[in-house]
Amino acid sequence: MNGTRRRRGIAIAAAGAGFALVLSACSGGGGGGGGTSTGTAAAADCAPYSQFGSLKGKTISIYAGITTPEDKPYIDSFKPFEQCTGAKVNYQADKNFEQQVLVRAKAGNPPDLAIVPQPGLLAQLVATGKAVEPPQAVSDNVDKFFGPDWKKYGTVDGKFYAAPSGASVKSLVWYSPKTFQDNGWKVPTTLDELKALSDQIASSGKMKPWCAGIESGTATGWPVTDWVEDFMLRLSGPDNYDKWVGHQIPFNDPSVVTAFDGVGGYLKNPQYVNGGYGDVKSIASTAFQIGGFPILQQQCAMHRQASFYAANWKDADKNVTIGPDATSDKNVFAFYLPGQTAQDHPVLGAGEFVLAFRDAPEVKALQTFWSTDTWANLKAKASSADTEGGWISANKGLDASNLVNPIDKLSVDILKDPNTVFRFDGSDQMPAAVGSGAFWKQATAWITGQSTQDTVNKIEAAWPKS
Repeated sequence: MNGTRRRRGIAIAAAGAGFALVLSACSGGGGGGGGTSTGTAAAADCAPYSQFGSLKGKTISIYAGITTPEDKPYIDSFKPFEQCTGAKVNYQADKNFEQQVLVRAKAGNPPDLAIVPQPGLLAQLVATGKAVEPPQAVSDNVDKFFGPDWKKYGTVDGKFYAAPSGASVKSLVWYSPKTFQDNGWKVPTTLDELKALSDQIASSGKMKPWCAGIESGTATGWPVTDWVEDFMLRLSGPDNYDKWVGHQIPFNDPSVVTAFDGVGGYLKNPQYVNGGYGDVKSIASTAFQIGGFPILQQQCAMHRQASFYAANWKDADKNVTIGPDATSDKNVFAFYLPGQTAQDHPVLGAGEFVLAFRDAPEVKALQTFWSTDTWANLKAKASSADTEGGWISANKGLDASNLVNPIDKLSVDILKDPNTVFRFDGSDQMPAAVGSGAFWKQATAWITGQSTQDTVNKIEAAWPKS
């Protein structure tokens, strides 16, 4: 659940644009927004890199929780930088990254750069005193290529530290386009239409409208928290969502109760769930990875899960394809989980941020490259070639033509929609005792029968007192 969870310019104002252009030239591409090849660099003038001093023989270490096979596109995306600067990028992946990066920072042995998947972890790393603020050009690139919400999530105590990298969209509902077409069901554009569609499917007797799974080992319950966060954002608005995440309102505030009960209208409704698996309580014992699979057997019609769920469908059937095509039962796609009105466009998501721990020219240079649209397009093309997609960014310069996976293209369209109001996964921002503790645990208890009021009261009681 890395999600399952930005580019920087150079310290000299004029260097930001020049840097991006030179990188494009070095990698054999065109302008910064169009993407480039990760192949051998063409002969080019890399003189603008001289402002950083000589980078030949310099090594920059990157530490991340993004492991094989998703690590290869990252490694490939840095090749033009290495070829043009002479620097070496050393990428290290670790499944225990989130625990170990804190250990390393506190011990005084952090990496040069870390790919941090949560704003809460970012704040903890900054609190160690080992993090280094990026050069001004990185901040300028984030202002240029990302919305202000994204910059806020890379900011700690009023200081900007980390540019965004990858992203995921969580406000999605998976479905079978053919099943919808065959039954005359329309993709909803408002929450009222979603409820009416669920009633229509339930009353048809053909299948349950919804299927779900929240079992995830020690992280069991997190898919429910995503549901609740989506409904907090839709029913209470982004400002109240922010207050809830920051504990400016208590976890048992009436607005939170309303959000839980809104979700309960779907997940705790025996007429709606759990298609293909059993009753409501079966949701708690169904692995989240397989939660949507009954869509392929027409045992359920819809499954709310993030864009990264696309990677799971091949485990259900190797012949599954993803896209809007309605001619095959083996095709799945997703639609945007609507807001209260067709004009409302709240989006829940997650992402990654690039945090530095060493103040050195080569580290600043790589940060700058990483915060450009040039890198975003290199990464998208590498992901398309190496892993058939599964990676997106909120970078406004990302060219959708570099994305091969239809769900990636849909997700980028959602992120780029001018009406989109983006909010980061709430549990990822809350203290660990709540976000990855009481919220997950009590949400699971809620699914298996605990009342809403008892649930929110217990989560509120777990919030740290200081």
